[in-house]
Amino acid sequence: MASLARPLRVAIVTPAPRGSRAGNRTTALRWAGLLRQLGATVRVVDRWQGERCDLLVAVHAVKTMPSVHAAAAALPGLRIVVLLAGTDIYPTFQPEPDVLRALERADALVGLQPHATATLPPNLQPKVRTIVQSATASPRTRAAGFRACVLAHLRPVKDPLLPIVAMAHVPATVPCELHLAGRALTDELAAAVRAAEHRDPRVHWHGELSRREAKDLLASSHACIVPSAAEGGANVVSEAIAAGTPVLATAIPGNLGLLGADWPATFPVGDARALAALLVRTATDRPFAAALHERVARLQPAFAPASERAAWRRLLADLGLDGTPGTP
Repeated sequence: MASLARPLRVAIVTPAPRGSRAGNRTTALRWAGLLRQLGATVRVVDRWQGERCDLLVAVHAVKTMPSVHAAAAALPGLRIVVLLAGTDIYPTFQPEPDVLRALERADALVGLQPHATATLPPNLQPKVRTIVQSATASPRTRAAGFRACVLAHLRPVKDPLLPIVAMAHVPATVPCELHLAGRALTDELAAAVRAAEHRDPRVHWHGELSRREAKDLLASSHACIVPSAAEGGANVVSEAIAAGTPVLATAIPGNLGLLGADWPATFPVGDARALAALLVRTATDRPFAAALHERVARLQPAFAPASERAAWRRLLADLGLDGTPGTP
């Protein structure tokens, strides 16, 4: 793919510091790579500190708001793009005045799935561009039996204990294991997961994994559970699709926007019995599992890095940053 017509200096601000494995950092680093492929020079920082740039990309509206205001004041001609994280827009869009002013100043807002636009007031909706997060996968090495995984840091909005509760409703005769990967953000959650491991030998907690280890776990799993109460467009969904691993997800806009409104493997938020029934069906109903794999395969092109890079090229063109007039 050809490079941009002129050099472009980009600063990506993410609240997740260097070395973090949080989703915001993952997104920032992936976008940095894609923009470099388009010919830009990119710096990833945890706050703007006077860097000269043509484009500021703010990952998470609430947490990067001070950087947006500071950069906008210092660099009047600066183009600004703000990523709408899940907690920015769900369960309802109710920003503080300073955050709303930052969104109004932004030249474009990025939603990670198409339903994000509907959460915003009419004056902001025309600014939204949907950029689906892409992913690559490890070689497939499915485990014996049936393995379901959950990849997310253990915090309340992710509802990490729900799959554990669901396992109590999965009969022991079903060859099902649950593997959780993610750092516990509270001592209480850590204690609860350790207690679950002690009670049920089918439950395994791996703690925080490296990117490679997490991809390997996805590639070895037969299903990926996304039990979140709210999501802006979870990167783990992209990674599961890239790995060819069916997704069992809560029926929330952030998941349905990626998977499709008619995705056949959803369950209500907080419903452990419904998740248990899905686990049993996916593990034992071969035609159902095959249909899920077929749906995943059809989705894969939309989650390829080339698709995400093309979306960024279109956004830069809209902003007039590719050497041509913008065409919003």
